[in-house]
Amino acid sequence: MTATPHKQQQLRTSGTRNRNPKRVSDPLFTEHAFFDAQDLVQIKYEMLRRVVHDGRSISAAAAAFGFSRPTFYKAKRALEECGLAGLVPAKTGPRQAHKLNDEVMAFVLAAKAREPKLRSRELVERITAQFGFTVHPRSVERALARKKKPSPKRSQRPGADDV
Repeated sequence: MTATPHKQQQLRTSGTRNRNPKRVSDPLFTEHAFFDAQDLVQIKYEMLRRVVHDGRSISAAAAAFGFSRPTFYKAKRALEECGLAGLVPAKTGPRQAHKLNDEVMAFVLAAKAREPKLRSRELVERITAQFGFTVHPRSVERALARKKKPSPKRSQRPGADDV
């Protein structure tokens, strides 16, 4: 199946686009329009189904779908643990603002306290001068927004401590 431009964009955005669709040689994907060699989740699911339901060997199925045996085992474990959502690749990149640690944020907050109208681009210049690395202005803005959010407090019901 040739993916529509909209589907191709959705696959790219979600991180589920197969970068190597030409490696998929399974007849389902070469002979039937429904099956899309660019759809990573569909490919992994069909690879697993070929082994579990159709009885193909792991090596043969992995090769026919353009994967290695270790990738088959990872996909199998992910499907068993999380269902279809487990076949969606995890997002890449940092999970948190690793450069804007407590020390840097204390510096940023102190600078903002002294000069409340200080802009994020100016803060970036000061961070670079003080700590020797660069950050994106938007990262500074997001970190400041996180600091402004009130921390969630547990509701204090009368007699809650008596339980």
